Amino acid sequence: MVDSISSVPQGAPATALTTALPPARDHGGNLAAAIARFGGAREDWIDLSTGINPAPYPLPPMLAEDWTALPDSNAQQALIEAARSFWQVPEGADILAAPGASALIARLPVLRPSRTVQITTPTYNEHAAAFDQCGWQILDAGPAEGQVVVHPNNPDGRLWLAEELTAPFCVIDESFCDICPDQSLIARAATPGTVILKSFGKFWGLAGLRLGFAIGDPELIAGLRAAMGPWAVSGPALRTGTQALNNPDWAATTRLELADAASRLDQLMQQAGAQTVGGTDLFRLYDVEDAAAWQERLGRAHIWSRIFPYSTRFLRLGLPPADRWGQLETALT
Repeated sequence: MVDSISSVPQGAPATALTTALPPARDHGGNLAAAIARFGGAREDWIDLSTGINPAPYPLPPMLAEDWTALPDSNAQQALIEAARSFWQVPEGADILAAPGASALIARLPVLRPSRTVQITTPTYNEHAAAFDQCGWQILDAGPAEGQVVVHPNNPDGRLWLAEELTAPFCVIDESFCDICPDQSLIARAATPGTVILKSFGKFWGLAGLRLGFAIGDPELIAGLRAAMGPWAVSGPALRTGTQALNNPDWAATTRLELADAASRLDQLMQQAGAQTVGGTDLFRLYDVEDAAAWQERLGRAHIWSRIFPYSTRFLRLGLPPADRWGQLETALT
């Protein structure tokens, strides 16, 4: 149930966007701030401010050497082979595993001389922050020497077309694309100047594992590999990532469950007066009359939500755990 919509969600009022998205690092999460504001113990809260799968991939048993030894080269190669198979990476594209997609995002701008980069807003703001810090001029529209697209986009779920990617240096962030693999632009991974990012924390629900991948032009991947240094991925992450990527049945079942949960969330929010304007099967974006008031209302019920500094009307919610839907239903009614 991924929505392919424009960068300003269809159906949203003209007043939904109030300013251009700044490069400041503004994120979901940070449940500690919500607890400090509204009280309660951590176990009382549901954190719906992120797009992390609430039913994570089960962690495999670990060996002592996963914790005590430097990551093994054979284990690293097994992870890369699993990634190549799972994402159907084309021949000619290289793959690098890293300690999370964010670590890769911070290093991407230095792979090319600082010029102009198109980052169409609204989108995940860590890209703009990274390019801005490295001296790039950020444009909302092209043409430009660089281009960053989040596919599907966060927060509105926009899906980009291959013909829209026109810059010689192109970053495609597919952190949420594992819910809709048929929409992936992985076929472009061998194209010169292209890097595709994959996140392990979203679809697999293991954000704390810190595992991400860069797939693309071997020259660019080599630059990232040199910047990361040896042993970038921990032993536990190597084992877990390899097992998960070799388990397509879990992925297929999870996609169906997430789609059902996203539909259920939309129904609840629409009954409460919100309008669905976009999102993915891991998070939904709603238009509400006063987003800050909605966050306050949910916060008093110990449910943390995501609002945005560039909109007074956008409210984004992730999916509740299976045993906590009642808490959200009560808060909305």
